[in-house]
Amino acid sequence: VLSAHFRAYIQALEKLQLDIATSNDLIGVETRSTSLFSRGREPLKNRSAVFALGERLNVLKEIDQPALIPHIAEASSLKYPYEVLFRSLHKLLMDTATSEYLFCDEFFGEESIFYEIFAGPFAVIDEHFNSILPNCYDAIGLMLMIRIVHQHQLIMSRRRIPCLDSYLDKVNISLWPRFKMVFDMHLSSLRNANVKLLWEDDSHPHYVMRRYAEFTASLIHINVEYGDGQLELNMERLRMAVDELLMKLAKMFSKPKLQIVFLINNCDMTIAVLKEAGPEGGKIQQHFEEMLKSNTGLFVVSDQF
Repeated sequence: VLSAHFRAYIQALEKLQLDIATSNDLIGVETRSTSLFSRGREPLKNRSAVFALGERLNVLKEIDQPALIPHIAEASSLKYPYEVLFRSLHKLLMDTATSEYLFCDEFFGEESIFYEIFAGPFAVIDEHFNSILPNCYDAIGLMLMIRIVHQHQLIMSRRRIPCLDSYLDKVNISLWPRFKMVFDMHLSSLRNANVKLLWEDDSHPHYVMRRYAEFTASLIHINVEYGDGQLELNMERLRMAVDELLMKLAKMFSKPKLQIVFLINNCDMTIAVLKEAGPEGGKIQQHFEEMLKSNTGLFVVSDQF
């Protein structure tokens, strides 16, 4: 009965999923290569959710809200990024598991009966999750899910209900490698970017830098309270790759002064976006502030000649 209940709920949730990112939605991918008719300037509002966090952070603030009621959401034609559905499904799982676990404990005095009852629901949720994860190219969504699992582990621990411990551990262990894989795709897209195709004769901030800034700010924002050393290391690798690409793009300008203006504009925009993510811009923000300072110095010198 419980398995059928979860299966029906999952099927209803799947209709509400908003697709955010495909395997082409990467920081360093040239806009014109993904669509024949799109102009050089990227329509930022369509693709912004891939890199910018926006209101998606709310899913962590609303961690303990009741689970979505799919037919109401469907009637309002609402669609949600996958992490919202993920939180909802796990909220339903936590609440159902809590009451069943307490019932088994009280009536049978045995935990093992709970695991027999829940073998079906666990299998149904696993099957769903294993079909979603290999097609997920949304790094921000994956990081939000990692944080949702962490919050849910805290909720269950406060309830003193241990019955989901190994299940939530398993979900967490499957999310990290996927996040790392998608993150590495972003990193490779910068390292292997085609400078000639990306370059535009325009010293305004480049769309690749805007994507990088928004993506970095999003990950910093989600991880403000977590201090994850492994993630910081990867963010540093991403920054080094974007630095290298930025320098290559700057060198495409024939006049040295335009090269400096291009670097100043890009650093300025990146700092502004990182500041929006809060005071935790840290080392990365500092790096671009130093770069801005040295290029502003060069600009002043070049102005005198």
